[in-house]
Amino acid sequence: MILKIKHFVIFITLLGFVSCKQESSRLVKIEGKQIAIDSTFTKTEGIEEFITPYRNRINEVLDSTLAYAPKSISKEDGEFNTTAGNLMADIVWIQANPIFKSRTGKDIDIVLLNHGGIRSIISKGKVTARNAFEVMPFENTIKVAAIKGEYINDMVTYLIQSGRAHPISGMQVVLDKNRKLKKALIQGKPIDPEQTYYVATSDYLITGGDHMDFFKNNTSITDTDYLIRNAMIDYFKKVDTLAPVIDDRFYMEK
Repeated sequence: MILKIKHFVIFITLLGFVSCKQESSRLVKIEGKQIAIDSTFTKTEGIEEFITPYRNRINEVLDSTLAYAPKSISKEDGEFNTTAGNLMADIVWIQANPIFKSRTGKDIDIVLLNHGGIRSIISKGKVTARNAFEVMPFENTIKVAAIKGEYINDMVTYLIQSGRAHPISGMQVVLDKNRKLKKALIQGKPIDPEQTYYVATSDYLITGGDHMDFFKNNTSITDTDYLIRNAMIDYFKKVDTLAPVIDDRFYMEK
């Protein structure tokens, strides 16, 4: 009798163990809804008192005058090169070249950025760090690609065919009256297909962003660990006036 009871107890225990075994969980659906931020939401005084000193300090830093622009600087004021594009490209060369040279012993030959990466004008008047955040809101860093001259020719073709005033520095592209390439120079010299050139750009473009696939033909990449936006702010701090002009770095003969 005792043996039968033991067997019964074991049987019930095993049955309970099996019945209590949980099935694996799985996601059935995800639901979401929009919550409008409107006048029905009020400030929480405690939170507001806590963040106010930080907000005031950030605004003070962002709005402090660093330089002066005697006229508006825009990416829309020229067909082949623009005041904003020229300023951006030149800033990258001026600020990043010392870093690149200290690490490699080489100089940056060309700067190429993208027209769409410039997100705002710089209005006439005081120039601040906030302007840099408005023009370049992205966390893009400056990288330098080593590229053979044969692929630099692909870059020139891209610039001509894109129909946009992509910012360049260190390079001159001249078109004839039929919009055909007449000459392309790097640092004042014709492109040598066998020479390696060092092209500064953004980490986005260097991976082929904006269809700049020629960057994928690099032989090496050097990361300067320098945000383009920070380069702008550092440049603003050391100049008195920003007065970029549309020049002959890229133009069509009349």
